[in-house]
Amino acid sequence: MLDHESAVKDRYSKGAQAREETLCCAVSFDKSLLDHIPQEIIERDYGCGDPSRFVRPGDTVLDLGSGGGKICYIAAKLAGPTGQVIGVDWNDDMLDLAVRHRKAVAEKLGYANVEFKKGKIQDLTLDYSLVEEFLAGEPLKSLDDLQRFDAVCAKLRADRPLIPSNSIDLVVSNCVLNLVKPEDKAKLFAEIFRVLKPGGRAAISDIVSDEDVPARMANDPELWSGCISGAFREDRFLLAFENAGFGGITLDKRDERPWQVVEGIEFRAATVVALKPPAFANKELNQAAIYRGPWKQVMADDGTVLRRGMRMAVGSRTFATLSHQPYENDVVGLEPLDPIDQQMAFPFEAQANALRNPKQSKCGPADHDCCDHDHGPSAGKCC
Repeated sequence: MLDHESAVKDRYSKGAQAREETLCCAVSFDKSLLDHIPQEIIERDYGCGDPSRFVRPGDTVLDLGSGGGKICYIAAKLAGPTGQVIGVDWNDDMLDLAVRHRKAVAEKLGYANVEFKKGKIQDLTLDYSLVEEFLAGEPLKSLDDLQRFDAVCAKLRADRPLIPSNSIDLVVSNCVLNLVKPEDKAKLFAEIFRVLKPGGRAAISDIVSDEDVPARMANDPELWSGCISGAFREDRFLLAFENAGFGGITLDKRDERPWQVVEGIEFRAATVVALKPPAFANKELNQAAIYRGPWKQVMADDGTVLRRGMRMAVGSRTFATLSHQPYENDVVGLEPLDPIDQQMAFPFEAQANALRNPKQSKCGPADHDCCDHDHGPSAGKCC
């Protein structure tokens, strides 16, 4: 049986020492985002996309499988001095490459907002630097020691988690999720969901396949560590986000041409963006949403059907979600004429094709400058 973690660790340790051309596919970056990053890091970066495009000023960003730190240092510039960037990686050689340039990058930027942590991306509760500190003082020599070690790890997870829950604005990753062993992939997506703040985003670039990868390829250490045989089937990649609880799942980028073709299976780069829904309850506030088109109807992640041009009844959580990207350009949100106190509101009960009575979502009396034939500057005040 393939030891997935050893295969990946050995391959990427070599990649940290010298450029390995066969690891993932080349991606072009805006040169202005790289001018503060040492060439050594740029040359030993292995990815298939650019999830840093989704960083906003002031974001707290988490990079899963941060490697030599290229995406982290790009994110540091985009997030700015009010932002924070955390890179998590398991490979000591990659962490060393990233950390030894941190001071030089901070001097060029004029601020320091990046830190790197040692951990497994499928278990963002355990800080392996703290584990190593414990083992250095108390090496394991017996089963009793092992039992005590397990208790220490449980306490570290509870009291000093590597990444706390609901603490991150944006999770990014660049061609790393496919390297996680199959039985841990569901846990990996659950961890991404856990650490994000409600309303937070994930932007993940990875290699996907157009067909299932056969077992003989999945057990090949060269193909696995080379970002091939651990690839998600492209439809299951998006489904993994859905199963973890994400909404607003969007296939932002899918390369037309495959990066590699192995045994007739196409492997290509894809980037998926997803949202962690707001945490508050879905209440009946008499809100409505009108889907602009072009489709005849679409279904929101909570099952609400939006019919083109119709005032569809939606709950407060769905309304809040539809009011932001990636939905806001496709949906018109209508607040009720008479606001309802959230504390007094009932839970929203979704009904198939439920329309909202226009009387409930009028804007109020027409502006005196507005008439049936006036759609000029005052049109925004008309209902």
